[in-house]
Amino acid sequence: MIAPLLALLVAIAPPLRLQVTSAHGVVQIDLVQQRGDGPLVPLNALARALDGTVDRGETWVTLQTRAGRFSFLAGTPIVQDGAALRALPGASVRRGDSLFVPLAFVAEVLADTRRGMWTWTPATVALHEGGAPMPLAARASVTTVGNERRSRLPDGLRPGHHVTIDPGHGGTDPGNPGMFFPRGLKEKDVTLAVGLLVRDELIKRGVGVTMTRSRDTLINLEQRAPRFCKVDCDLFVSIHVNSLERRPGFTNVRGFETYFLSMARTTDAARVARIENDAIRFDSPQAAPEASDGLEFMFKDLQFNEFLRESQQAAALIQSYMQETRDDGRDASRGVKQAGFAVLNTARRPAVLIEMGYATNRDDAELMTGAAGQRALAASIANAIVKYLRHYELETTDTSSGNGP
Repeated sequence: MIAPLLALLVAIAPPLRLQVTSAHGVVQIDLVQQRGDGPLVPLNALARALDGTVDRGETWVTLQTRAGRFSFLAGTPIVQDGAALRALPGASVRRGDSLFVPLAFVAEVLADTRRGMWTWTPATVALHEGGAPMPLAARASVTTVGNERRSRLPDGLRPGHHVTIDPGHGGTDPGNPGMFFPRGLKEKDVTLAVGLLVRDELIKRGVGVTMTRSRDTLINLEQRAPRFCKVDCDLFVSIHVNSLERRPGFTNVRGFETYFLSMARTTDAARVARIENDAIRFDSPQAAPEASDGLEFMFKDLQFNEFLRESQQAAALIQSYMQETRDDGRDASRGVKQAGFAVLNTARRPAVLIEMGYATNRDDAELMTGAAGQRALAASIANAIVKYLRHYELETTDTSSGNGP
């Protein structure tokens, strides 16, 4: 009964915005018009409005809310509501890393009277928590997702961003021995110290943070990104310390560089990747991954290409901001580079790897192990991440406010 009424309203005047009213306030979500199938709702924005989460599997994308668990199969009009499969009047559509679901899902499934948790008002395209709409007097705080007003954090970010920080090495994998580090200090200790400071800086800025490790423990190299940076993760940042083999003048080489995943363009980039990838020998045995079918491989390839540009943008910003940690920052910058790091190879989100400096250079080592230097490094990395997230917001705003997915 609701679907024909919704279709009639859409035919007369396609709704531009969905309003969700809950105990947390009022959220307005820009809708995307899909020719032939009617308006679509960006699932990530809907999840935030419902205080829920989105988990993207290899095939199904799942919305988890207090009202239940709903799984969508992109390209089909199917939603799994608990154990039951239900048909929608239009198909869910995937665009890049985002899924857009038919507005009918909100009207028919979330607001199903048998569920008793939400009320749908088709005339105003509004979803209300409980049995009655919130009175106008109570609608004090309105957040709009799209091109309108938004609540902002002091640094200008929208709430809800999440970043994964990966302090390189750990446990039985010490990383490089730190030629000019204080006695007993290894790369794994320095990356953890700086990683924890980056975490604290980001939390102060209102960004959620997941650490792959927050103590001296070993995490398998190829599990770090997929295990700790899932669908709600905006960026994966792996932190490392560079070094050189003994050769004439090797202690004079210094500086910082930031990598994103691709084929190595230089001999030096290949060398760094080879050193970092050697850590895989410390990994504990694990079951071999299942072979991907052609469709899955094609999806991952498209996904990789989509995130390549975002990763490059994040790497460029981090490289730029790290110049602030040194008086000779521009001279110490070794640039943004590409290489095949194992820790980035399994990432399904934008991902970068930072080499903060050389443990085989006295000045770099002093910067990375001193309290002031570590704080400066952490602040510069956090500032760059916030700048990247602002850039990411502009990109996703353009996507959500476009004419179609």
